[in-house]
Amino acid sequence: MKIGCCSMLLMPALLSGGGQNIKERNVNHSKPNIIFILTDDEAWNLLGKDGRYSFMKTPNLDQLSREGMVFQNAFVTTSLSSPSRACIMTGCYAHKNGVYINTYSDPDPNVPFLPKVMQGAGYETSFIGKWHMKPGANPRDGFDYWLSFDGQGQYINPPLNENGRDFVEKGYITDILTDYAIKRIREPGKKPFCLFLWHKAVHAPFTPAPRDSAAFPGALIPEYDNWYDTMEGKPEWLRRGWLYGVHNEVWKMSKDKPVPLKIEPKPWDPKNKTWMNYLRAMLAVDESYGRIRKYLEDLDILDNTVVIFSSDNGYFLGSHQRGDKRLMYEESIRVPLMISYPGMVKASTTNSDIVLNIDLAPTIIDLAGGTIPSGMQGRSMVPLLKGKTAGWRKSFFYEYFQESYAPGLVTATGVRNQRYKYIEFPHVINDINELYDLEKDPGEMVNLINSPVHQSIRAEMKAELERLKKETSYFDPEVYKE
Repeated sequence: MKIGCCSMLLMPALLSGGGQNIKERNVNHSKPNIIFILTDDEAWNLLGKDGRYSFMKTPNLDQLSREGMVFQNAFVTTSLSSPSRACIMTGCYAHKNGVYINTYSDPDPNVPFLPKVMQGAGYETSFIGKWHMKPGANPRDGFDYWLSFDGQGQYINPPLNENGRDFVEKGYITDILTDYAIKRIREPGKKPFCLFLWHKAVHAPFTPAPRDSAAFPGALIPEYDNWYDTMEGKPEWLRRGWLYGVHNEVWKMSKDKPVPLKIEPKPWDPKNKTWMNYLRAMLAVDESYGRIRKYLEDLDILDNTVVIFSSDNGYFLGSHQRGDKRLMYEESIRVPLMISYPGMVKASTTNSDIVLNIDLAPTIIDLAGGTIPSGMQGRSMVPLLKGKTAGWRKSFFYEYFQESYAPGLVTATGVRNQRYKYIEFPHVINDINELYDLEKDPGEMVNLINSPVHQSIRAEMKAELERLKKETSYFDPEVYKE
């Protein structure tokens, strides 16, 4: 591998010159430029604007929220990195796009693929960042420019692949990816651009930029009320996994061990170093957007650029005594989503409808003036961006497929509407399902599955789940048997 360097210190020289050609490329056409920024494992309420962490300052992303629309009920259809990314790129559920679990495969070539559709709509497509589907850093079809890395990559001095060339770049990954994104925006051309900037941050092992390693001195992390979830009245497999572990050997060894009816929560640690570094790693992402926005503004193309900001899944970060995702609880499936487009979206607006990661591909295609493939299962959010909410979905289907290395996290299907959530575990024997009233119990602490007064709700939710399974042509690929 060769060693490369594109540090922030070199960017002024890198970006000088050619400004008029860049402006002509990005203004003299009717279609908007599109920048899609994706983070990894970002909890939906992480930003300064959300108020949960009073010490968290994210002025640039807060500004993005003020310049466009914030979607308050954005969810993923599978809370796991590879499937969610495939859902975003195809507008289809995992069971249809073929990416069921992590590092399994790239999307099935027989389903629609967003970058190829965008090329057909007259766009120059670029992917910069974390791909994390099929292993390998090599370029994928559908992109005119490619800069990525294998799997999770690394935060410091990362190995990269640029259009098939392998090398190592010195520096911090969030800064490096931002450098390349700005460089790509600068490239002269006759087409509008569609740029995917998909960060490694804030995935574990949580590593902030060196300049942020001591951020938030003296700060205390506020506890979640549902940290004290005893899991009483919930499925036994949840308590078993919490006590003994969910991975292969420990799960097998715990098969005949006793599982109590409830667990005793551990004390909350307001100075948890791991979680603090998670929060610190978000600071460079905020700076990244600030740099990109300033560059768009300096080129006078900000008003003709759509900016989308979201995450591939949520993160528990202490809720339910957990620090991962996968389960169908709110903190796991809910994600941040903001869209700015001055030519269409009114500033400082919010939307409370249920929107999904599978809606992003048809939305981007619609904004680009392209034709949305009939095979996409998501819906364009353009009507919502224009303030038109009539006829939008009232519920959505969720799926998660058990991974062979972690049999203690079981296959699940579920349905959520504006008030209730119902979850089934089709391969678990002699255990219970879950039902929650999100209006009265937003922390999902009390399982109502056997509540006598909620049996009609249970029946309605189960019927809605079956309807959505049929509507989405659901099937279980049984990847857990591999």
